[in-house]
Amino acid sequence: MVPVLQVENLKTTFYTEYGVVKAVDGVSFYVDEGEIIGLVGESGCGKSVSVLSTMQLIQPPGRIEGGQVLFKGENILKYDPKGEEMSSIRGGKIAMIFQEPMTSLNPVLTISRQLTEALEIHLDMDRESARQRAIDLLKMVGVPEAERRIDDYPHQFSGGMRQRVMIAMAMSCNPAVIIADEPTTAVDVTTQAQLLELMVDLVTRNHTALIIVTHNLGVVARYVRRIYVMYAGRIVESGPSDEIFERPRHPYTVGLLGSVPRLGEKRGTRKLVPIGGMPPDLIHMPPTCAFLPRCQFKIKKCYEEPWPALRQVGENHFTACFVDIGDKL
Repeated sequence: MVPVLQVENLKTTFYTEYGVVKAVDGVSFYVDEGEIIGLVGESGCGKSVSVLSTMQLIQPPGRIEGGQVLFKGENILKYDPKGEEMSSIRGGKIAMIFQEPMTSLNPVLTISRQLTEALEIHLDMDRESARQRAIDLLKMVGVPEAERRIDDYPHQFSGGMRQRVMIAMAMSCNPAVIIADEPTTAVDVTTQAQLLELMVDLVTRNHTALIIVTHNLGVVARYVRRIYVMYAGRIVESGPSDEIFERPRHPYTVGLLGSVPRLGEKRGTRKLVPIGGMPPDLIHMPPTCAFLPRCQFKIKKCYEEPWPALRQVGENHFTACFVDIGDKL
């Protein structure tokens, strides 16, 4: 089976006055039709740049310098970023829910216009049909009094309701893939759970692939089938979510899991242990593993060899580490 979206050896670089930043350095991942995967890691590890690159939304001084993004087997990176082919992909076939809805929604356009525009462009609907579809979408995502609220402006909605509008926009043209970039960052914990349940329910019913980009391991623990862990612009571990949570094989993944609480644990049975140190300066990357200064499992080889490539340590489970830490935990 061909994945609905497959990213291969993606490289995105930013040329700044301070130096060259390799924000995405050889990232590869895939998602099958109807599958939910997670892309996790600390802020600044390259998660958002990776998914923005897949839709050619990188602006100067950034530049996509290598790799392929295969949508149903077709490399969409060969399309002109401003051309009709790429425009038909964005929103129509691959949709994105951005991190901050207030800055993603146009403050001077009504919700109606922002929902109907994509419907008219991608589905060739007339204005009246598009408006009715927009109302139905708002009802589907739980916006009360949708017939009246559709003519409101973004500032008249709460943060949670604005995010619901973003979900409605993403689902509007029945895309094959939805990318949710930190979709619950700007809302409270209760609203986070409601929005995640809503998204997962919608994509499951429509058999849509979903990529959840987050630093919140609690989000991916419940909803995703496979996890890709990113650090300093690279994938350092990937595999089935159950296996990674039960037996992580990269020191960075171990650190991430050790720094968050787990449901069901008795109070006082385990201390939360933060990851020491700071992420590396992407302009002055070390020749060795970028996680080496923060690693608790490092060995002599780590100081002598370049950053290791991913190696298989289980069924569909890969890690970029010289040390087999599975038996040390």
